[in-house]
Amino acid sequence: MSYVETAGRIAREAGRMIHSRMDTDFSTEQKSSVFDVVTEVDKASEQLIRQRLKEAYPEHGFLGEEESFAHAGELEERLEQAKKEPFVWIVDPIDGTNNYVQGIPGFTVSIALACYGELRAGVIYDPCRDEIFWAEKGKGAFRNGSPITVSNAAELAQTVVGTGFPSKAANRQAVMTSLQEIAPQCRSIRSLGSAALHLAYVASGKLGAFWEYGLNAWDVAAGVLIIEEAGGRVTDTLGNPYQLSVKHIVGSNGGVHDALLKPMIPLGL
Repeated sequence: MSYVETAGRIAREAGRMIHSRMDTDFSTEQKSSVFDVVTEVDKASEQLIRQRLKEAYPEHGFLGEEESFAHAGELEERLEQAKKEPFVWIVDPIDGTNNYVQGIPGFTVSIALACYGELRAGVIYDPCRDEIFWAEKGKGAFRNGSPITVSNAAELAQTVVGTGFPSKAANRQAVMTSLQEIAPQCRSIRSLGSAALHLAYVASGKLGAFWEYGLNAWDVAAGVLIIEEAGGRVTDTLGNPYQLSVKHIVGSNGGVHDALLKPMIPLGL
């Protein structure tokens, strides 16, 4: 079984567990702010994914959102270390936890594999729609077994653009400032509540582009590879190539990328 097949199997298992607990009583805790929460289901999902990956690849490294939050001061160092490791799995056990807590569809399981800092495999699973997106480096991108490609739109006016609202106040304000410039230029704006889902929709041509400030590797790593393998482009908000440490991201079909970069706010790391 290939890496992407293993990741897909594990993502489906975690997704089924998450979905089965959606309408049950589960505990919720605040993380970095009132806008940033975690549930016991997030933690259970990450534990399940970690255990399954350990069973399949005992020598591989692991970078998960909930474990990383518990050691937030070490994250930058961990990302630098990941660039020197042959295999590191980067996992978001529930991307879109606010949707999940509110009982709103639009949450995903995101699993990516990086080799010496280069993305090699990525899987995003939406358990509410039983929809899975995946890619392997150099082998194209797929949705439920069928090849996908980005849209062919050449202008923002032809595109629906996605964004999110970060938990950090400065990043949220930056989104709002950019939104004032972008909204009049594009067909419409969507905020689905999951960065991974936005990126998967860019890869499959449902959205023309997506931008957000203040994300982490686990939010976007799988989606970055899926977009690139679907023929799109992903950079930071200054137009530099994506790497694992990038927090401010723009992903698009490529045709509208430069136009979307113009109103981006220059933020530090």
